[in-house]
Amino acid sequence: MIRYRNAQEIDLIRTACRIVADVLQRLRAMVLPGATTADLDRMAEEWTLKAGARPAFKGYRPAGGSVRYPATLCVSINEEIVHGIPSPKRVLHEGDIVGLDFGVVSEGYYGDAAITVPVGKVAPRAAELIEVTRTALEHGVAQARVGNRVRDVSASIQAHVEAHGFSVVRDFVGHGIGQQLHEEPQVPNYVAHGQNPRLRQGLVLAIEPMVCLGGYEVEVLEDGWTAVTQDRQKSAHFEHSVAILASGPEILTTV
Repeated sequence: MIRYRNAQEIDLIRTACRIVADVLQRLRAMVLPGATTADLDRMAEEWTLKAGARPAFKGYRPAGGSVRYPATLCVSINEEIVHGIPSPKRVLHEGDIVGLDFGVVSEGYYGDAAITVPVGKVAPRAAELIEVTRTALEHGVAQARVGNRVRDVSASIQAHVEAHGFSVVRDFVGHGIGQQLHEEPQVPNYVAHGQNPRLRQGLVLAIEPMVCLGGYEVEVLEDGWTAVTQDRQKSAHFEHSVAILASGPEILTTV
């Protein structure tokens, strides 16, 4: 069931999203050669708790899943698309690109966002991948307006990505967000058949293009979480939580 939020509820989601945005901005500055993904995860949890929130991902188990997510932050490096598990053994190196996906719960409402950050100087095509994924998110957000449909968001993302010679992941999609981390409707980043609900005032969406340098086919590693490109080429990920208002889309997770 799709939930439409009143102004008070959106304000509570906005509070959670501001914490997410603040933590991601701080983490961005830590993405340097020599840092470990465990360093990033430790600080994300510390800053979350200091803000009076709790991590949204830690202990999360999706419907039908058997393994709970063990960390606060998802850190996905290079060919890792999403859900990379932090580890003291994973060290960042010059030329890597690093996806940081992060969410919190505050007063019973969720916020969720993601950014992809270069480690030092990266190859030109990797830098372009990051920028195209970021601007694909902007295109999707611009279509999140009262009267449009989910497919308008999806089509705008896919068209922008493919115009630059990249591919859009099919196995993972955006979603509604509010009192649960993942709510209806699903928001694919490509034109998909099936449900295509009209967007109404009060809907809050987590829009999150995941874009690949090569093919979009996905493999999940033995840890049950880390999703990588089958061809092991790089992938980037950006995400905003967005409220659909009468005045237009409001990005709640500005980072």
